[in-house]
Amino acid sequence: MKLLLDTHVLLWWLHDSSRLRPATRDLIAEAKNELLWSAASTWELGIKVHLGKLRLPEPLPVFVKRTIRSQGLTSLPVEHEHAVVVADLPPIHRDPFDRMLVAQSMVESARLLTADPQLRAYGVDCLEA
Repeated sequence: MKLLLDTHVLLWWLHDSSRLRPATRDLIAEAKNELLWSAASTWELGIKVHLGKLRLPEPLPVFVKRTIRSQGLTSLPVEHEHAVVVADLPPIHRDPFDRMLVAQSMVESARLLTADPQLRAYGVDCLEA
């Protein structure tokens, strides 16, 4: 199964947070699942680090490269096709990063792992984190 990880889901996974449901942990740990990490999530992390809202254990480029490799993530670039879908989404959610993840989930036929209940309103295949 293709799983697109919302930004907070990956952070919770890396920090072994109790906020992550056991069923979600099992899905992430299952070797047969393909875990997608969006460039939009890296962009979001960079902005949060710059604003002082998030601290990473190492510089962002190192963190991203190491995390992709150590967690076996598939890097998902932001493509024009994704951006076109974002432009057509109704204004249910205002966060541009979440809107991009919704569009990528739709285009890539991936299930979106998220704790944000608003994203379900787009009709995208979401799994509760």
